[in-house]
Amino acid sequence: MAHVSPSSGSIIVADWHRCKDSKEYFSKILHKKRRKNFGLLESPVMPPHVAVDTVHYKIFLSGKSGVGKTALAARLAGLNIPNMHYETTGIETTVVYWPVKLRENGRVLFFRLQLWDCGENALRRFDHLLPACKEQVDAVLFLFSFTDRTSFDDLSNQIAKWTGAPVGRVVKLVVGTKFDLFMHCDVAERDVRNFQETWSVPVLRVGGEVSDGLGDVASLLNCLAEHLWHQDCVSARRHSQQETGNVL
Repeated sequence: MAHVSPSSGSIIVADWHRCKDSKEYFSKILHKKRRKNFGLLESPVMPPHVAVDTVHYKIFLSGKSGVGKTALAARLAGLNIPNMHYETTGIETTVVYWPVKLRENGRVLFFRLQLWDCGENALRRFDHLLPACKEQVDAVLFLFSFTDRTSFDDLSNQIAKWTGAPVGRVVKLVVGTKFDLFMHCDVAERDVRNFQETWSVPVLRVGGEVSDGLGDVASLLNCLAEHLWHQDCVSARRHSQQETGNVL
């Protein structure tokens, strides 16, 4: 079950969005200091002299109804978070662009993250939805709410659905939502620590309120980007070793 995760900031520059040399890149995902809304066919446009590769990933948001999957997708994309909770009726996709700088060689990449959000009831009613979500997926974010103990207890069931041969190699991260509503907190830090040790899956935290734009989502998006890039590098190394073995 255990897998080696990259330590935070070991692969990409952690607070790069605060550095001067990042401004040219982050300006392409902003409009009047707010995040741009990118459609499925749109992408940030850089000037001709700046060559930036874009890497594409499919991310599935998993969790019980009401934990905040739709709100998290909106937050990561810099969109308005819906005031009212409603059950997502089918599959909704949201595109997030996020520039990162690799620590090893200073190369800048645009991560294009396509977030897939599917309502829990829709997944139960329609058998074809989960296979569609699992198809060529690169990462799963397992959500629980700090204000809903049952959603935390359900995490092991959620993760169990994503282990085994058909799924292949998938980055797994857990996100605890509504972290700032500590008055109503149902999940203790001790429980979170025990969970991390048992499952060897990183647990990230997001609050209910949106504060300062990029800083609000940077740690989560950087952590996700770091794990995705690490997974790609491991897969590439394994592939080249197999090729070498076949040649020999």
